[in-house]
Formats: sequence, C-alpha cells, structure tokens
Amino acid sequence: MAKIKSAYVCTDCGADHSQWQGQCVACSAWNTLQEIKLSSGKNSPPPVDSKMAAKGYSGVAEGQVKNISDVNLAEVPRISSSMKELDRVLGGGIVPGSVVLIGGDPGVGKSSLLLQVMCELSTHYNVLYVTGEESLQQVALRAKRMQLPDEKLRLLTETDVELITHSAVKESPMVMVIDSIQTMQLSEVSGAAGGVSQVREAAAFLTRFAKQNNIAIFLVGHVTKSGEVAGPRVLEHIVDTVLFLEGQSDSRFRTLRAIKNRFGAVNELGVFAMTDKGMRQIKNPSAIFLSRGEEASSGSVVMVVWEGSRPLLVEIQALVDDSLFGAPKRVMVGLDQNRVAMLLAVMHRHGGIQASDQDVYVNVVGGVKITETSADLAVLSAILSSMRDQPLSQELIVFGEVGLAGEIRPVPSGQERLFEAAKHGFKRAIVPIGNVPKGGIPNMDIIGVKNLQQALDVL
Repeated sequence: MAKIKSAYVCTDCGADHSQWQGQCVACSAWNTLQEIKLSSGKNSPPPVDSKMAAKGYSGVAEGQVKNISDVNLAEVPRISSSMKELDRVLGGGIVPGSVVLIGGDPGVGKSSLLLQVMCELSTHYNVLYVTGEESLQQVALRAKRMQLPDEKLRLLTETDVELITHSAVKESPMVMVIDSIQTMQLSEVSGAAGGVSQVREAAAFLTRFAKQNNIAIFLVGHVTKSGEVAGPRVLEHIVDTVLFLEGQSDSRFRTLRAIKNRFGAVNELGVFAMTDKGMRQIKNPSAIFLSRGEEASSGSVVMVVWEGSRPLLVEIQALVDDSLFGAPKRVMVGLDQNRVAMLLAVMHRHGGIQASDQDVYVNVVGGVKITETSADLAVLSAILSSMRDQPLSQELIVFGEVGLAGEIRPVPSGQERLFEAAKHGFKRAIVPIGNVPKGGIPNMDIIGVKNLQQALDVL
C-alpha cells in the first residue's frame, strides 16, 4: 500500500511546508501550521459529458506548446447577470468557466443576492443552486418571499463535492452557486468541513471542474472577525475573482467591491439597497452619500473619489475640539489614520496651522472606505473648516493629493470627476492645477492650486 503524502499549510498565509515547525517561514506567524493530506489522482472532477460536448465545450486544453501569436484572441462571450451593478463589478458580465468568490459578514445579503441572480438567469439558461447550509424548503420560502421567478431554478442540498459535480454533469448548467465553500468536503481529504485542508482541496476541485466543463461557479465564503475570508489565504489565489459585499447593520445600503478580478478592473464598486424584495440596484450612488442638510455646517466638504471605472461623490466630515487629555485623539472612519496624521503634520509645517493640542475626528459619510490619495485636500479642508468654525459653500467640490513638501499633486481622471460634480449641481471646485481642463466646464468655476498655502488662502 502506497504511503499517503501530507504537507503542512499555514492557516494565515497558505504557505506550504514539507514538515511541521513552530513558525511559518513566509509570514512569521506562530503555531499556524496544519497538516493536510495531499489528494490522490483518483480525486479529480468528472469528465465532460456528451451534453457539454454538443454545446462545443471540449474541456481543458491539452498540454501542448504554442506560439503566443497562434492563441485565439476571440472575445470570450459573457453572460449578463441581469443586474448591471453586478456586471460592472465582474468586468462586464459572467465569464463561462470562471470561479467567483463572494465574501461578507453574516446577514449582509450574499445568499439573497445570488438567489436573485440565479432566479433571473434560470429564465434563459440552465442553472444550479447548491446549498450546504439550508434545506430546499428554506431556499424556496426565501424565493417566494422575494417574489422571484423561481419556476425553472434547479436546487440541490449537498455537501459532498464529488456528488455535487456528478449531479452538475447531468444537469449541465451554465452557472452554478456553492453556498458555502466552508460547508463543502471531500471524502478522501482528512479534517472536518471548514478546515484548512477541506476548504483548500474543495475549492481546487471545483475550480478544475469549472475549467473542464466551462461552467461559471460562484462560491460563497464566510469571513473572520478581521474581515478576511475564512480558511487558507490560498483560497483567494485559486479563484479568478474575489468580491466583498459590505454594509453596516443599521443601513440598508450595500456595496459590492472587487478585490481581485482576472477579467476586469479591481476596486470596482457596485451599490445596492437591501429591501424585502431582495437587492435593488442604485443607479445614482452619489445621490445616496450626498443627503446633506439645507443649511451649511462647518467641517463638511464634498469630494469626488474614483471607484473602479466611475466617479463617486462622497461627503467628508471633520470635528476638531480641544483635547481634555495629554494625548489628543485621532479617530478616522473610512480613511487611513496614519495618512491623516501625516496630513496634519503637513498642514502645520507648510500652512502654519497646528492641531497638536486638539482631538481630530474624521468620517466618510455613508460607510464608504477611501483608499486613494485624492481625498487629501478635502480632508484638510474639512479639518480647517471645523477648526475655524466657518462653513464651506455647499456648491464647492474639493479633491487633490497633498505631498510632504506641501505641493498639490494632480490625480487620475480629474476631468471626469469634475463632470460628475457639475452633473450634480456643484458650481465651484478647488483642484490641483494639473487637473484644470483647458476648455473649462460650463457653469463651474474651477480654481487650480499648486501648493497647500494657495489652497488655504482660497478656502
């Protein structure tokens, strides 16, 4: 009898080790190595059946070397999910044979979103919804409550990956949902469902099956307390696309963001509203985050952030108050705290305004997380407005990157940002001088600034 081979995988980063040791050599984490049994050659997806072959699916290409000029560059046909916001995040639609991992907090709406998409797709294609967490009755009741067209939706409740793939070969679906990957297991792999070995091998098994049969698969993934997908980090490397559905418990709005996408742009953003009838698409997301009061208030300014392939208007609020303790507080929601601390130092050095003895609170309204540097000038404008207790005009838009030398650097897609602001009625803008369009924009006064001192003088 052949000896069963095993490997040791880090539960934090997914690095492989030939033998157990106390510390991972890749991420330096302690006591994170877990033994997994390597799958044998018997553990492989079922082959393409005659139905798939009749549709023109020949499975994975044979291992043969070709010139890059001989590769067929015909555009891969995409399947519309019937939801434009989801198609935008995916890069234009569902790619046949792709594997998409959707993560999010419990109750954020992952299963509801996919059930809604699958019901719509079932009216035109063969689809299969596999659930390992709920019964068929629970899924059917949710579809009835959401009033979805579920007459042709095929359901399967199963956790054995091999049985699922054999059923999928008989059904020959175009799109399949696995809810969730943490409940799936392979009989030849040791460990309980949800463990490192089971999640890793099940995801790899399903990915091979998707490529061989040209079936698009959506995997639902649970997240940990730190906000990462539960299981080995290698799970995100196996799949083609990683999406995160985010939303606050006290808000009905949800944002779907692409973290990784082999078929489209990363950091693309889709906005939805959770209702009793499922997810409703938000056609104008900027209007959600700009629900400002009629009277202008100090410490508030609007900027244009670039999310994926479109501009998004968000409001930044700042509150500066005298500190009652020896160490002033720096609280940031939706922004990088270290970068805001750096901006305060730049404002002191090059603007002559210090906040070393004051508490500074900065918030991005609507729960949006800003990772780009175009919010620098808007953050300093909101902080200065709060410090001076002088409201800024509600028709003002501000964006630009602030350098350590006090210079205002241009940001990408500046003209598109200004056009989006003008479309929403903003009539004045303070932007980097490199982003001022030559022909201007009708009904908008655009002021270009070179450095922080010029921007403060204008404000």
